[in-house]
Amino acid sequence: MGPQMGLAHLKSLPVLTRLYESEKTLASSSRGGHGRRMANQNTATYGVPIYAAEWIPEETVRSKIDKDQENSEDGGESSSSISSSRSCIVLSGGGGDGRNGIPNLILVCRVDLETNSLSEQPLGRLVVSDLPYRMAVHPREGGLVCALPNSCKLFDWENIMSTREDNQAGEESEEGIKELNDVGQQLALAFNQEGSVLAAGGEDGTLRIFEWPSMKTLLNESKAHASVKNLTFSESGKFLVSLGAPLCRVWDVKASAAIASLSKEKDEIFASCKFSVDNAGNEVLYIAANTERGGSIITWDTTSWKRRRSKLIKNNSISAFSVSADGKLLAVGTLEGDVLIIDSTRMETNQVAKKAHLGLVTALTFSPDSRCLVSVSFDSRAKLTVIEQTHEKRGIRSWMVVLLFVLLYVVSYYFMEAKGIIRKKSP
Repeated sequence: MGPQMGLAHLKSLPVLTRLYESEKTLASSSRGGHGRRMANQNTATYGVPIYAAEWIPEETVRSKIDKDQENSEDGGESSSSISSSRSCIVLSGGGGDGRNGIPNLILVCRVDLETNSLSEQPLGRLVVSDLPYRMAVHPREGGLVCALPNSCKLFDWENIMSTREDNQAGEESEEGIKELNDVGQQLALAFNQEGSVLAAGGEDGTLRIFEWPSMKTLLNESKAHASVKNLTFSESGKFLVSLGAPLCRVWDVKASAAIASLSKEKDEIFASCKFSVDNAGNEVLYIAANTERGGSIITWDTTSWKRRRSKLIKNNSISAFSVSADGKLLAVGTLEGDVLIIDSTRMETNQVAKKAHLGLVTALTFSPDSRCLVSVSFDSRAKLTVIEQTHEKRGIRSWMVVLLFVLLYVVSYYFMEAKGIIRKKSP
């Protein structure tokens, strides 16, 4: 989601509660707290406002998928089809302090790429006492780190996936990360690609970087920003970019020092930042910003730390931003609930899901193979958007048009020659 607006909406949860109670679909799903399939199979609702979503390494929940696979085989479904098509995402969200009757949950949900659908029932469901407002999935099997109102905790996948009563809280069995206890609300969490470094950014503006899992402190900067809104590691892990008022800062992780500041221009308000790799294999930094004219995506050179270009997305205010693993696509979620898929090379919109959600999109996450995107919102919905291969189709259509033009030209030429409209060339 747009990090700069998260807590403002969090504090207005009583209003949101009334909104959810008025929605029949959400009221139905909240009776058991389980997912409920919407009219379209690619959309499911889980009964709580959803703040964060990430795809997870399949091996972390392999045993649970295998168990479901055995059950499916009993019903006649082929094991090879199931094994190749199922992936999982983890969602987190809830009602905060619990006085509004909305639980705080961590959910693991299956995504079936054969049918382009989200599971009706979560594979794992853990009720926690505090709101898991932000989270970071370890890239291997190291579990899930969640930012709670005043601390961070590491959740074991086995605990999330274990069977328990619907309203039983399992969070108490998890130990807090002592280096992140009593530190206030963390608005951003991120692992590097190897999973060897964890970064945490606080509402109070403090940036902390640790070795993982030893939790040896690499950096503890209390005045990194007025408030840290977003964090992203470079593909190589050499750099960390922290976003917060009034600018972005680039940190050399090994040196534990800031090496550059990326300032906004005119009326820009930075919303999110993501590292990726372009078609030439070079690292690139994207920053999503909002302006009076709409959302904007700014591309930065990671050598000079200067702007390369900026693309305005008119009449759309960006609330969530993501980049595909292959770097070819960008995704934007808006305050109005729309989801846009953008070609990162041409900076043109390939795909739009209008009103994918009832309200602002809080988070977006591409699948590891870049075939689809999951978006979530305060409306309790998770939506799966399959990526259309528009660029390839456009290229094929262009070649077909050229070929057809050449054929028509040749046929017309010989027709006119045969009718004597044009002279035959002398040998």
